[in-house]
Amino acid sequence: MITANDFRTGQVILVDDQLYSVVSFSHVKPGKGGAYVRTKIKRLSDGNVLERTFRSEEKIEDVRLESKTMQYLYKDGDLIYLMDTETYEQQPMSVDTLDEALDFLVEGGNIEIEFYEDKPVGFELPPSVELEIVKTDPGVRGDTATGGSKPATLSTGYVVQVPLFIQQGETIKIDTRTGEYLERA
Repeated sequence: MITANDFRTGQVILVDDQLYSVVSFSHVKPGKGGAYVRTKIKRLSDGNVLERTFRSEEKIEDVRLESKTMQYLYKDGDLIYLMDTETYEQQPMSVDTLDEALDFLVEGGNIEIEFYEDKPVGFELPPSVELEIVKTDPGVRGDTATGGSKPATLSTGYVVQVPLFIQQGETIKIDTRTGEYLERA
């Protein structure tokens, strides 16, 4: 158990039997009354961000998550299958759990999955991934000097804006935090 005064950004806490990550917090000490902590917390189950105020001496349960490196194997309907890289144990997971991560995962790629009481509650992608372009329009000669961009469909189905000189079949590096093109691989 911790008090609201001990909050840190990114910390996972248990409030009303729900897991939340602390997005931001500020200590407030009014002239009258007791001090309190104003927070923005993100519910891990669905990503909703709430504003909540805690009394500074209020006890909150601090949660430790277990992180495992998992390898993405394949997708089958509403399930994706991951393999624990240490035990080689396969684990089916709902597509909803990794919804936005699927744009950057290729078969055989690794992802960090966070577990709470053996249930997946979050994930962390590597900062960048290398993906192949499966469809893009050819660049017109002379257009490369203008610094323009064009849409390109990647091997995962994700569409990203790339410079005009990038061609179909090339492998490019994508920033997983922003979803933007970084460079040729």
